Amino acid sequence: MKRQKLIAILTGIAVAVTVTTASVIFIKPIPKPKPIPETLPRLNTVLTNELSDIEELKGLDRKITGYMDRWFIKGASLAIMRNDSLLYAKGYGWADQETGEKMNAGHILRMASVSKLITATGIMVLQDKEMLSIKDTVFGPSGILHGTPLDSLIKDRNCHKITIEHLLRHQGGFYRDPLFSSRDVMNQMQLDCPPEADDFFRLVLPKRLRFMPGEWQRYSNFGYLLLSRIIEEVSGKTYEQFIKEDVLAPAGCYDMHIAGTYYSDKRDNEVRYYTHEGDGKFIEEYNGSGRIVERCYGGNNIPMLSGAGAWCGSPAEIARLVASIDGRDEVKDIISQESVRQMTEYFDKETYSLGWNDTDPEKGWSRTGTLSGTSALVKCFPDGECWIIITNTSTWKGPGQARYTDALFKQCRELYSAKLPARNLFEQSSTCSPSE
Repeated sequence: MKRQKLIAILTGIAVAVTVTTASVIFIKPIPKPKPIPETLPRLNTVLTNELSDIEELKGLDRKITGYMDRWFIKGASLAIMRNDSLLYAKGYGWADQETGEKMNAGHILRMASVSKLITATGIMVLQDKEMLSIKDTVFGPSGILHGTPLDSLIKDRNCHKITIEHLLRHQGGFYRDPLFSSRDVMNQMQLDCPPEADDFFRLVLPKRLRFMPGEWQRYSNFGYLLLSRIIEEVSGKTYEQFIKEDVLAPAGCYDMHIAGTYYSDKRDNEVRYYTHEGDGKFIEEYNGSGRIVERCYGGNNIPMLSGAGAWCGSPAEIARLVASIDGRDEVKDIISQESVRQMTEYFDKETYSLGWNDTDPEKGWSRTGTLSGTSALVKCFPDGECWIIITNTSTWKGPGQARYTDALFKQCRELYSAKLPARNLFEQSSTCSPSE
């Protein structure tokens, strides 16, 4: 570990440059990403709604569309897995109402904070490679970031007590979580352009902590932004490159990406997003331009969220990732059994799990995600079933929407779990030709 930090310093992964404004800019050379081979079969290209058009499950379809109607949701995508086999994958409603495109099982959607599960998995992969430990401190003489520009920002010595595990559990103690306040940060820091990750680090890290690390918890997107940087410093790759090459590809996920901010940024099989009606649907653009935009397209800088909330993908591929980190035998895990145990260790309802919101052994594992234009829930039940849904429309309930989705899952499982077909749609991608 010391050797890796020394290599990072010597190769100039992070360099501090002083400029005349007395601000600090962190310049990181970006290694050229290795492309994922195009010959690999991709699940999203072979999944169709027709594969899950099953007469016995028409009632399930009506339950989902009824839920959508109740909450004015334009489109949703659902995947159901049991014992690491994908049983059901289907899109509902509109992927893009304006162009007349229906939602299909292969569409990708912003997953918001479900991204944190991906980031946590990346940390565990590094731990299994013996490149770090979640018990490592982040700052100070023995910290994983010792000798880097971020370490030089620390003024409160209590920050030297922050461990990687504290960041994963939202226990770092940072005084502020400013990632969704770009315009305020621009004004506070007197920036002439929207803040990037290093600006947020310069804003937050020099401040005194709100509480001692590990003694309390406060949900922190900033903490996961910092974890994204730790992944870069330790791996020597960009965050996105490391996750795609060392986490997603080994898990069989080839169509997950860092999402864009605007409609013009969307990928060919990505949906259009819709903000719920009401106050706040239209706001000033995040970059201080003064333009009024729909909140889901310009309200926030999506790529800057990085490992805190920037990923997009399909529920089916998220299911594939879950199958690769759940400790079951049916699909080979990409992390060790010890890392699975650490990620899912349950203490109490007041303590976040690693990447997961909650891993209560009696209720199951859950991971939620909410952004303007997006609501997501991953729920793994004790009996081996995993239900995943992502919508392309936000609701006025915000993060509280997950409670209603959870209730929907419970009702649908009671009525339709026994009717789910005994099959594995993951095998669709292994039987298709490489060019498909």
